[in-house]
Amino acid sequence: MSLVLDSAAQDLLFREARTANTFTDEPVTDEQMQAIYDLVKYGPTAFNQSPLRITLVRSPEARERLVRHMAEGNRPKTAAAPLVAILSADNEFHDELPQLLPHFPQAKDAFFSERPAREGAALLNSALQAAYFIVGVRAAGLAAGPMTGLDFEGVRKEFLDDDHTPLMVVNIGRPGPDAWFPRSPRLSYEQVVTTV
Repeated sequence: MSLVLDSAAQDLLFREARTANTFTDEPVTDEQMQAIYDLVKYGPTAFNQSPLRITLVRSPEARERLVRHMAEGNRPKTAAAPLVAILSADNEFHDELPQLLPHFPQAKDAFFSERPAREGAALLNSALQAAYFIVGVRAAGLAAGPMTGLDFEGVRKEFLDDDHTPLMVVNIGRPGPDAWFPRSPRLSYEQVVTTV
């Protein structure tokens, strides 16, 4: 059985896509980012909670502040990417649930009145959304360079607040020269899937 998605789209989103390590200087526009968000916002989350928040780092001053918090090997990539996004989990996402879940407005208080419950749900569901975001960047014909080599607490203090937990930094743009490392192996279906 074959997939419904055509082979070229499968290549663009998965088979040929890899983490980019260099980028051209072609800008990434607000319109491109809006189109990416307008696609990936439909990815499912529990209770439609949608806790992912995206901070776009555009100004040279903000970029310099961010680079200081990146691991040494990630600094040149973050400094040179046309656009950088800080992805974070909003631990107060439940405030939006009456809008996002209008058929069950009491979910806000029934399931998410306690901060630890919100933090766990926000972390899991924003991680799902971060994956959707990366695939959305690829769908726009751009390359993504997601990284977790950073000072998370430093990034939180510099760009966010106590209600947001940073997940990763994603460099975004058109791939530059020697952008890709060789493809690493993947596990086989038999190694991953168990039928019970």
